[in-house]
Amino acid sequence: MQIDRRRFVSGALGGGAVAALAPWFPAWAQPVSPGIPATLPTVSGNDITLRIARQTMRIDGKPSRAIGINGTVPAPLVRLKEGQTARLTVVNDLDEDSSIHWHGLILPFHMDGVPGVSFPGIKPRSTFVYEFPVVQSGTYWYHSHSGLQEQLGHYGPLVIDPAGADPISSDREHVILLSDHSALSPEAIFRKLKINPGHFNMQRQTLGGLLAGKDQSLKDRLAWGKMRMDPADIADVNGSTYSFLVNGHGPRDNWTGLFKPGERVRLRIINASAMTIFNLRIPGLRMTVVQADGLNIVPVEIDEFQIAVAETYDVIVTPVEDRAYTLVAEANDRSGMTRATLAPRAGMVAEVPPLRERPLATMKDMGMGAMAGGDASCTAEHAAMGHCTLPPADGAMAGMDHGDRGMQHSMRDFDAAPQVKRDPGVQSISPMPVDRMGEPGQGLEDAGHKVLTYHDLVALERNPDVRAASRSLDIHLTGNMERFMWSFDGVKMSDHHEPIPFTLGERVRINLINDSMMSHPIHLHGHFFELVTGKGDRSPRKHTVLVQPGGIARFDFTADALGDWAFHCHLLYHMHAGMMRVVSVRPREGGQ
Repeated sequence: MQIDRRRFVSGALGGGAVAALAPWFPAWAQPVSPGIPATLPTVSGNDITLRIARQTMRIDGKPSRAIGINGTVPAPLVRLKEGQTARLTVVNDLDEDSSIHWHGLILPFHMDGVPGVSFPGIKPRSTFVYEFPVVQSGTYWYHSHSGLQEQLGHYGPLVIDPAGADPISSDREHVILLSDHSALSPEAIFRKLKINPGHFNMQRQTLGGLLAGKDQSLKDRLAWGKMRMDPADIADVNGSTYSFLVNGHGPRDNWTGLFKPGERVRLRIINASAMTIFNLRIPGLRMTVVQADGLNIVPVEIDEFQIAVAETYDVIVTPVEDRAYTLVAEANDRSGMTRATLAPRAGMVAEVPPLRERPLATMKDMGMGAMAGGDASCTAEHAAMGHCTLPPADGAMAGMDHGDRGMQHSMRDFDAAPQVKRDPGVQSISPMPVDRMGEPGQGLEDAGHKVLTYHDLVALERNPDVRAASRSLDIHLTGNMERFMWSFDGVKMSDHHEPIPFTLGERVRINLINDSMMSHPIHLHGHFFELVTGKGDRSPRKHTVLVQPGGIARFDFTADALGDWAFHCHLLYHMHAGMMRVVSVRPREGGQ
């Protein structure tokens, strides 16, 4: 999957090719874009109609089956204004049920768009009207919540302008929507994962890697082999089958966003992938992050950031030179990348860096963070505040084989997680998970430049609810990687368990404990939550959080939205395999 720079340059689009591709893309995603206007007429009433249908899309010149909206993949940019009432008529021209979920929007639960949870879905050849007040601003997106349609292109950007002046000033703005697409049908991908979860991993360790010192030592290989674990298993589906896209364009299509030297350019970056966590950077151009998941933060200057599936980040760049820059988005397992170009003029290209060395999982990713020294800086005071986890006391190592440095763990570890359902769907419980919110993500620990972490995020405005949580709830992210089974607390969505209950207005701390070697972006519908990172009343508020392998992520949230809400991993095939539950917010007794 190495990138051939000469093929990239030779694939830069000429004028004729640009004209031929133009009909395939909405206005905001044309192959060469001057940017979306700073202001647009307010869209309200019956002005927005979205029609879902099967179509063909072209990626790097090759046709592929897709589901689009209004004839394009990605779907049209929906631009609303805070304070309006949105009315969106959605027509389903498919031969199957469909839906649209407005990701990150605060709205009545029956407008949230999750079949079987908040509404029945949109039947074939029928219409559904979404109508809700727009109570927020920022960068969001929308996508199908029906089956595996999202993988086929059923997603689009959503921008909401603030009611008043925007505190983020810019001269020009671009939407940068990242996604992944495969010539294989999503159903075929899921079948292959169920038969062999490592089917798409073409990056396993080799004898050459051992001899070159790039991979694990022989001793570590034998230990991991005894556990039947593959340290190169970072992403379930990757560049062996995926094309990685920017605004629907493959890397050789080279989507180009224009600027004038000296302008403040706002990039609204959305990860609309089905399964791909991206590491994004612009070599030679620093980025200032100004918004996370649609909400403003204190500006922080960085060189790179990891963006999980379903997250959004707004960044400001100020290119002063009259030259092109390459925007690079590497898959987190480094099995491939996509790229785009920022340039003063169409046709300009910049050097495309080669893929970096792929990461390997570690003891910390196995849930052995404290034993591996991953939390050596943790003090009793910080642990009491919920910022980290202390190593276990003597005697807490029951069920672990010390001959393998604690990496063998058994079902006896369930003693530490009594709420987890004991069945073959749960391979293990992390014996010593640690808080990893201050880490940049797998493979970025030694990047050599500033990489964003959740600890860098500080809300621009004081949190609306600064009460301490009245209770704490542990939720284990569980699975069996050998069988591609995924769940919360060992319970799959298909198990038809009761919803996770909350009382309207209560304040709860959620501790997400990742008992697997995979990263999981966890999304809660209908709410924002505050990450527990020591920022007090300026804790960053998000709707999606990436829980690192073998790690813990904590957030506080106020159950302030009545109704039933989806709560799930936003890796599409993890959700499809069962990693989804329903959160139910009910009034207090007596209706208070």
